[in-house]
Amino acid sequence: MTAPAEVLLLGDARLRVCSAEVERFDDANAFDTLAATLDAFRRTHGFGRAISAPQIGIAQRFIATNLGRGTFFIVNPVITWRSAETFTMWDDCMSFPDLLVRVARHESISLDYVDETGAAKTWKELDRAVAELLQHEIDHLDGILAVDRALDRDSLVMKRVYDAERERFDAMVDYTIASTIV
Repeated sequence: MTAPAEVLLLGDARLRVCSAEVERFDDANAFDTLAATLDAFRRTHGFGRAISAPQIGIAQRFIATNLGRGTFFIVNPVITWRSAETFTMWDDCMSFPDLLVRVARHESISLDYVDETGAAKTWKELDRAVAELLQHEIDHLDGILAVDRALDRDSLVMKRVYDAERERFDAMVDYTIASTIV
């Protein structure tokens, strides 16, 4: 069993690096480590649907995702379409688990990518929940963090404060996600 890696935290310069495309698909250790880190984070924190390789110090373009049916990988993703419609939400991140950031995301996206074997895949017009998640993770691949997308100076809140006044904060956005794993 592969051991999880430590998740890099806000302020670590490695989170700001633009990641290189994956060219070789024979490094199972990198994929296994990212999957183990996602699984460990979900067990410890009760949330986490995806993690990008840069969050564990691997500057390559791949993401481990678990949408409730086990872990799979999105490699070298390219957003091929974005809806004109956007929405606001409080975004969380494994690299700053005690902070929420109010951001705007596209309602839907389409995506071309390959899986961990190099097989080409396409996702068309993703639903809001998956679209927002992948926009967040692809930003990580480009060295962009949710804090960079904060809508204004009042768009940062500590998770403890948010939890204590959830109704007030949720009224500030169009969409909320459950913070616990079902």
